[in-house]
Amino acid sequence: MTTLDDPLRAVLGDRTATVLADALDLHTVGDLLRHYPRRYATRGELTDLDSLVEGEQVTIVAEVASTRTRPLRGRRGSVLEVTVTDGTDRIDLTFFGTRVGYHARQLRSGQRGLFAGRVSTYRNRRQLAHPDYLLLGSGNGDGTTDSPTEQARSFATELIPVYPATAKLASWRIAQCVEIVLRQLDDIPDPLPEHVRASEGLPGLRDALYQIHRPAEQADVATARQRLKWEEALVLQVALAQRRLQAATVTAHARATVPDGLLARFDQALPFTLTAAQHRAGDTIATDLSATVPMHRLLQGDVGSGKTVVALRAMLQVVDAGGQAVLLAPTEVLAQQHHRALTQLLGPLARAGQLDAADRATRLGLLTGSQSAAERRREMVAAASGESGIVVGTHALLEDEVTFADLGLVVVDEQHRFGVEQRAALRTKAGDNRPHMLVMTATPIPRTVAMTVYGDLDTVTLDDVPEGRAPVATHVVPTLEKPHFLERTYARMREEVAQQRQVYIVCPRIGGDETPAEAAPADGSTGSAADTDGDPSQNSAGQEPHRATPQGVVDLADELAEGPLSGLRLAVLHGRLPAEEKDATMRRFAAGEIDVLVATTVIEVGVDVPTASVMAIMDADRFGVSQLHQLRGRVGRSTLPGLCLLVTAAATGTPARDRLDAVARTTNGFQLSRVDLLQRREGDVLGAAQSGRRSSLRLLTLVEDEDLITTARQVADRIVTADPHLETYPSLAAAVTAIQADPEYLEKT
Repeated sequence: MTTLDDPLRAVLGDRTATVLADALDLHTVGDLLRHYPRRYATRGELTDLDSLVEGEQVTIVAEVASTRTRPLRGRRGSVLEVTVTDGTDRIDLTFFGTRVGYHARQLRSGQRGLFAGRVSTYRNRRQLAHPDYLLLGSGNGDGTTDSPTEQARSFATELIPVYPATAKLASWRIAQCVEIVLRQLDDIPDPLPEHVRASEGLPGLRDALYQIHRPAEQADVATARQRLKWEEALVLQVALAQRRLQAATVTAHARATVPDGLLARFDQALPFTLTAAQHRAGDTIATDLSATVPMHRLLQGDVGSGKTVVALRAMLQVVDAGGQAVLLAPTEVLAQQHHRALTQLLGPLARAGQLDAADRATRLGLLTGSQSAAERRREMVAAASGESGIVVGTHALLEDEVTFADLGLVVVDEQHRFGVEQRAALRTKAGDNRPHMLVMTATPIPRTVAMTVYGDLDTVTLDDVPEGRAPVATHVVPTLEKPHFLERTYARMREEVAQQRQVYIVCPRIGGDETPAEAAPADGSTGSAADTDGDPSQNSAGQEPHRATPQGVVDLADELAEGPLSGLRLAVLHGRLPAEEKDATMRRFAAGEIDVLVATTVIEVGVDVPTASVMAIMDADRFGVSQLHQLRGRVGRSTLPGLCLLVTAAATGTPARDRLDAVARTTNGFQLSRVDLLQRREGDVLGAAQSGRRSSLRLLTLVEDEDLITTARQVADRIVTADPHLETYPSLAAAVTAIQADPEYLEKT
């Protein structure tokens, strides 16, 4: 008999196990049985062929309409063209090589089958070139035939599972492997406690696995999915509940508000009024900082909601209480922008040691990797001595030689760009007591939504924006359907510059002598550090593959300077430029000395230029929803109306175009985060796609399962409160240990 931990090699043999490992990264029986069907087909139901997208690896159910064999032109051999249909649309199957005659005998008119291959176009007709196939109620498409008993059983099965497959491994091959494993599956430990199964009316794990892989009817699928979703939710919630319990045992220095300190003087000097949401968030964070349990809070809000001011007030409270605060930013451009913004906001309060400093002022430090040795040494001494009450920096803050006199608060901007080791490195700089931690995100992207629902962060939300912010109009510029719209885009830029306004143009790659990658859109999480320009080819958000190389910053800037934007002051900004050149460029742009800035996503967050009124995003379909929303947030930051233009060659009706239309319809980041979730799923949200590892969440979805997750969290809290080490739940404990085997897994939530 077989258990979930058994290697597939022991059950299926070396050859099959090697294919499963290479094609789908499946190594154990549990891996295979957790590779759930994507959908279910029935023998009388054909696939909607109109929904197929070019470049996708698909499995379709269709009926053979006609076959034709013709000789190859200019060389020996022949080609078989088989047309299959769903009753409305058609697609061609094309076969070459020595087995054309065999395929012609198998694929006769009127037969139905499963056909698997990659969708491509030849002479304006869609086709699957040399697809794998399985005729329904016939042979297996490879010359083998099931026994009469197996054929009878196959006919009796109403639903046909269709699995996520690859070009090397068709869906029905996976189904055959699953069938073999299920026959040998022994009684297996169940992570879902019996009292939970009873209260929710859920089957055991073994029955659920049978039902999801071999359902007799759709009701079996629904029952199995609900049970398996419950397991996923509870295992993760228990792991997070254990972390919350452990965090409550750690101590921190209380940083209570000081009357007439820097915070009070800052509030008095503010040239604007804080919003109601900023007041609420500030009061909540102030209470957290006054406690001896370390704060671990998420500050989320839409673009332009004023998170920086809230974070600065928290940092000033800590400085007033004798501590220090650091602001960790993912890129030098953003760190320098934060330093400039905080310097401007604080004024004399940040100029300790200078002639024009305010009474009891502090010093605002900056530490980045590109500084000279003398600059770094000066900043490190100021941090170590306590002279710098606030230090802004990049990864340079994490280096061993950087120390602090009394680190009381760590503010992490764009937290999803920092791993567990990086945040742990900052925590160790506070000695025996943990520093308080405030995590910020530029927009409520799906990863942040996942943290809110799954995670152990306490959340505070800014749900309004400061008065006086102008709305941003967003339009899609479809270059294939309406090429003249691009000319109008550049004309509009010239009109804005003529009114003393400025323009951003964003490209998905650097260009020039860069080796072009086969780019796809970003995942919306901006998962790579923007100092390296966050290569969008590392992510996926529904883009059709095999598109032309997207435009690069360097090439487009040259083209525009000699063409539609000639005579304007253009500059480029990207991650490969020296740090001092990047900073100088941003300073010139902020000072109005540059009309048009052609950049990569290094300007995605934090950059604040009030006179910038137009944001044009080239090849916008290469980016994810949340990244587009963040980029759009660079305009409309004053009373000037903003305009965002999403330039794309994506056709109407494609997932990429749907994504852009969603961004154009609303400026509400909370609504867009749900769109992003629907397109990307939580495997990406929790870091599995970025890390190359599979997520333990296969079925659970935030959009559909919020109520289930909330209930699972309550159950998990009760279990962990009564039994912190899960001594009475050994199977649940083993499942929790398994997801914690990846040391970054929970941190990525």
